[in-house]
Amino acid sequence: MAEPALRKGHVLAFCGSSWRPARPRRLVEAAVQNLRAAHGVDADLFDLVDAGPGIAAFRREEMDRPARALLERIESASALIIGCPVFQGGYPGLFKHVFDQIPEGALRDVPVLLTACGGGLRHALIVEHHLRPLFGYFEAMTVPTAVYACATELEGKTLAPSLEQRLDVAVAQFAALLRERRSAA
Repeated sequence: MAEPALRKGHVLAFCGSSWRPARPRRLVEAAVQNLRAAHGVDADLFDLVDAGPGIAAFRREEMDRPARALLERIESASALIIGCPVFQGGYPGLFKHVFDQIPEGALRDVPVLLTACGGGLRHALIVEHHLRPLFGYFEAMTVPTAVYACATELEGKTLAPSLEQRLDVAVAQFAALLRERRSAA
């Protein structure tokens, strides 16, 4: 049974993929399921598809309602699970564009679990070289363990055992951070 302190608050899982089905979404879904099963915490899951084409507007003021609603959900979340696809060694421009629209300070002290998926292991450092600095800029509290998965770890109906193990560690750290933040409140 999960501790009551973990049931409060709003956790948002955001996948930066612009299509479905997508491997990063599958990884984020696995993190959400793990968080729910092991720690009794639920999360709302959204991705770029939910924002629609309006998310590509140059400025926030030009975005349509679904795109602005996604930004507002990110800004109002008490914690975030982030899933990012990797293209040519980095995160996609539209993923970055979403966070370019978030005001400085909006994610200050927000716990964040970072995940990313790419075609192979050569992209594994994206979480350390791209995602962690991005959320560091916002002064978010990223958990120590980030999860990178390559395509072969997400084949079939189940995750590769090594990926499940890494996800268990990261989700446990995320849940501990949520507990700590809520007990301090």
